[in-house]
Amino acid sequence: MNDPELDALASRVGQQLAARGWMMAAAESCTGGWVAQTVTAIAGSSAWFERGFVTYSNAAKESLLGVTAAALERHGAVSEEVAAAMAGGALANSRAHVALAVTGVAGPGGGSPAKPVGMVCFGWIAAAGPARTETRIFDGDRTAVRRQSVIHALTGLLALLADSR
Repeated sequence: MNDPELDALASRVGQQLAARGWMMAAAESCTGGWVAQTVTAIAGSSAWFERGFVTYSNAAKESLLGVTAAALERHGAVSEEVAAAMAGGALANSRAHVALAVTGVAGPGGGSPAKPVGMVCFGWIAAAGPARTETRIFDGDRTAVRRQSVIHALTGLLALLADSR
């Protein structure tokens, strides 16, 4: 898929990581590996992309990332608490220095008044600090929500890298 905006963003992430000699990991739910696909579309990404986890089900979030059943039950899969746990799990289960996580309701179904279609929770973490989280509500169809989520996840990672100098 040729998407100049995503390619430019992924290239910037790669440049920042490579300049530090760092690697990243991604834990994805609603984006289904789109973050990993975006960064690995960049030539040379093997120098800075360590691995990706596509954890669409709660069971996958638990077994691959160590998200607790209690957190999933208490907060739901679409929550900042679970996004933080996913990011932390990706970092703990990889050789990465930073990790990001994305979990949300891409639609067209699955939303509720408390968690509407377009609601996406993000987590970012560096090895030396606590997780950062954020929730956004995006407009558009399923593809648009997922694409905006990839952009926001990578933009948030750039912000984390800027603060981790």
